[in-house]
Amino acid sequence: MKNRLTVAALIGALIFTGSTGELALAKTPKPTKAQIDAAKAAEAAKQSAANQAASKLSAAQGTLRQLTAVANAAQVKYAKAQADLKVAIQQAQAAASHAALTAAAVAEQNRQIGRMAQNAYIMGSGFTDIESLLHANGPQDLIDRLNTLDQLGASNSTALKRYQAAMVVAKAAQIEADRTKAAQAVATDKVAATKKIADDAKAVQQKEVSRLLAIENQLMAELAKARSIRLTLEQQLQLAQLEEANAAIATTTKYQAKIWPDRGFKGRSTTRSTDAIRAAAVAFAKVQVLARYPYVWGAQGPKSFDCSGLVYAAYKSAGLGYPNWSRLNAALYFVDTKRVPLSQLIPGDLLFYSFDGSVQNIHHITIYAGNGMMWEANSKSKGLLYSNIYSIQGLMPSGGRV
Repeated sequence: MKNRLTVAALIGALIFTGSTGELALAKTPKPTKAQIDAAKAAEAAKQSAANQAASKLSAAQGTLRQLTAVANAAQVKYAKAQADLKVAIQQAQAAASHAALTAAAVAEQNRQIGRMAQNAYIMGSGFTDIESLLHANGPQDLIDRLNTLDQLGASNSTALKRYQAAMVVAKAAQIEADRTKAAQAVATDKVAATKKIADDAKAVQQKEVSRLLAIENQLMAELAKARSIRLTLEQQLQLAQLEEANAAIATTTKYQAKIWPDRGFKGRSTTRSTDAIRAAAVAFAKVQVLARYPYVWGAQGPKSFDCSGLVYAAYKSAGLGYPNWSRLNAALYFVDTKRVPLSQLIPGDLLFYSFDGSVQNIHHITIYAGNGMMWEANSKSKGLLYSNIYSIQGLMPSGGRV
């Protein structure tokens, strides 16, 4: 019962078995313990390498996170420095505008002083307050001169004060503008340099992380392949052992039906072969049988075969290869072929034999030759045969078209 349940589970895993590499499937139909141990050792080595790569990658990613934080902080500082520089430039422009205004005021005062000097020259080279009064021509002229002197005195005093104040303000404004702009420009350059260093370090570390990630991905892929090979070898060994055990059971099982009733077992919905491929497979099987090559359990050529090995080799020689065609056991070939009623068999279809009519206990597979005959790798005692399809009890109710 345990063996049957195991076979059923393995048949259910057909898709997995059919998707593994052709190398393992084709060259190791019945793996030895040494092969499985070697596969386990290879898997362990890949696991160790993957673990080391993961450790290095983790450390590199930690460093990258630190550098990213530094770069982000530098970016913040750089943005602030740019904002400060913008403010400083605006302030410098405002100061420059103020300086321009004060300079214009100074120029205006200079023009006023020039006009006073010109008036003094016109009114006499010895122009003074007393002289102006002494040279007055009558009361009205005296009043006019007094008014002029008052205006000139007030204007002179105001102009001088404005001139002096404007010069001080203009000079201070220009100095502050130049200082602020220059200092902020230097600070921005320094921050930009720091940001570039941080960004460059981050970029270098990102490349290292990418490199290590690629290595880890490759090692993980190799690990998965090694694990798949190991699992496939172990599965193939179990399948081979169970098929061998079923074949042994079939020789001692009484009351097997000539043909089992149809229980509605399903297979593939499509085929992979053509008339030409099926004809080539039949021709290959015929050559091997007529060459009287021996039956060897787990072999698929070139000069020895077991039942499923002959089927595998025949269709492979006809042009079917992995992944469309894999080395399976008899029960799995039943599941992986399209069901064909025995009344509709054509040369190249496969025939299956079970000691109780169940799929999991199929123990033998042959290639239909036509006219009720088949090519088969029968057993160690009988070798490869051209025989009648009913010469073996327990024929399944349907064949399988590849």
